[in-house]
Amino acid sequence: MATRVRPLCLVNNRCDCLPQGSKRCAVIGGCGFLGRHLVEKLLDRGFSVSVFDIRQSCELPGALLSALKDVSLVFHCASPAPSSDDRLLFERVNIQGTQTVIQACLDARVQKLVLTSSASVVFEGTDVKNGKEDLPYAKKPIDYYTQTKIEQEKLVLEACNKSKGFLTVAIRPHGIFGPRDPQLVPTLVDAARRGKMKFIIGDGTNLVDFTYVENVVHGHILAAEHLRADSPICGKPYHITNDEPIRFWDFMSEVLVGLGYAAPRFHLPYMLVYRLALLLWLLAWILHPFMSFKPTFTPMRVALAGTYHYYSCERAKEHLGYKPVVSLKEGIARTHPNDSLVKSELKAKAV
Repeated sequence: MATRVRPLCLVNNRCDCLPQGSKRCAVIGGCGFLGRHLVEKLLDRGFSVSVFDIRQSCELPGALLSALKDVSLVFHCASPAPSSDDRLLFERVNIQGTQTVIQACLDARVQKLVLTSSASVVFEGTDVKNGKEDLPYAKKPIDYYTQTKIEQEKLVLEACNKSKGFLTVAIRPHGIFGPRDPQLVPTLVDAARRGKMKFIIGDGTNLVDFTYVENVVHGHILAAEHLRADSPICGKPYHITNDEPIRFWDFMSEVLVGLGYAAPRFHLPYMLVYRLALLLWLLAWILHPFMSFKPTFTPMRVALAGTYHYYSCERAKEHLGYKPVVSLKEGIARTHPNDSLVKSELKAKAV
């Protein structure tokens, strides 16, 4: 699997949201869900963007170094899908790949690196209510994604060095969704099609954050704008959400009903489902050398569905001037009619 350098998208005008001296930026992982939206927004603002995709390999640092020539700002969005159970892939992309990115930035004299981290770095499968950035990293990460995102964030934040002129910041979104979403909506559609979205795990009162993709993009650009040597954001993480905690199953129901499916209505005890998911995960791990077996409900998915996990954006409001630009209700409305998967699903249901 070779690293791929996508064609450069060049626009000569200056981006008004970024420092005057910045002429070009790079988006690593720019072919992914968030990366595509970020690239489009930067181009709309008249910025020159290099798109580099390392989703499948980090083996050609020379190619990356070439892509960063004359680039002053890098957005690092590359990561395998959280639903993957490929530990080696997570380590190769999130840890080894990030080490490559940092070194390439230093070699190319890049001034700023904005990382797409995750709020899951502080989540251990138990309730997090209005969690702030000073929460400790999860001591017992619930999956490989979380484990490697913790290491990734540490690498990037510790690389911040004002004396060398290299500044870093981490954005921690949570529950990203929106048009062209390859994870949340497709997973829901697949589960609903197979009749597996009839059940509510737990009592259904747990509040969570879902974040419309445009708000995540907005948070990244604000971080880039404010990342200066005299700024308090240097080497710090920031939660970016819609700032509208909602009951997990209310959100799921609204999306499902919008797709023409019935809302979940039967309750299952949380601990029963969690222990069953843990048992199935262990069984899949034991049988992995002999057969491929992927349970629908993993411990992480059950924990996300049955616990509180919403986060404070106060630090982002204070230091970045962050405010969501699209409400949760509007975000859901924009996702349904524009998502190609939704269109094909509704067409299939109508036939």
